Amino acid sequence: MINNSNGIFISFEGIDGAGKSTHIQALADLFKDANLHVTLTREPGGTELAEKLRQMVLNESMDPLTESMLVFAARRDHLKNVIQPALESGHIVICDRFTDATFAYQGGGRGFDINILKQLESWVQGIGDKFIEPDLTLWFALEPEVAAKRLEAARTPDRFESQSVQFFSRVHAAYQLRADESPKRFVMINANQPRDDVWAEIYKTIVSKNWLTTDHNK
Repeated sequence: MINNSNGIFISFEGIDGAGKSTHIQALADLFKDANLHVTLTREPGGTELAEKLRQMVLNESMDPLTESMLVFAARRDHLKNVIQPALESGHIVICDRFTDATFAYQGGGRGFDINILKQLESWVQGIGDKFIEPDLTLWFALEPEVAAKRLEAARTPDRFESQSVQFFSRVHAAYQLRADESPKRFVMINANQPRDDVWAEIYKTIVSKNWLTTDHNK
């Protein structure tokens, strides 16, 4: 069982259309049912300032450097004002996307310099003597062609959701690279299967971390 004196940071990642949203809320509810404190948030976003920056990034045309700097500016505000305080209070922080998404979308999809992203990552996520990153990243892996079909029936797409299959193929490859670089942090979830089977993979992962017992399954 989790020692709630220390916070736990979990991120959900994956290309648009991978089906993260339902499971993010389900995992938050599962922890809450176990009487644990949960902070549910998202990126870009999570604070008033970061949400304003999110709208700019998702809807306004800009070059990759500007885009990356705005995303990391939003992340810094999010870390300082939401994520770090929640972790220090012993909360479980569940975040819909984090830095891996920047490497995937701006680095892979947009072709921006990975070395610059790594420098921004080290600056932004270093707070005091700590480097803040997720303890666990659940990567919803899905073929871009399947994701594209799912998005056809979705809401009006933002400027990322409306990108080509080739764009999402690059994003997928960048996620794979991040997973290969951090195998202890990443767990790949097969998102191309029935919802209950996806949830079973998530639940098995959480139990394996000793953050919950099997008694808490819904």
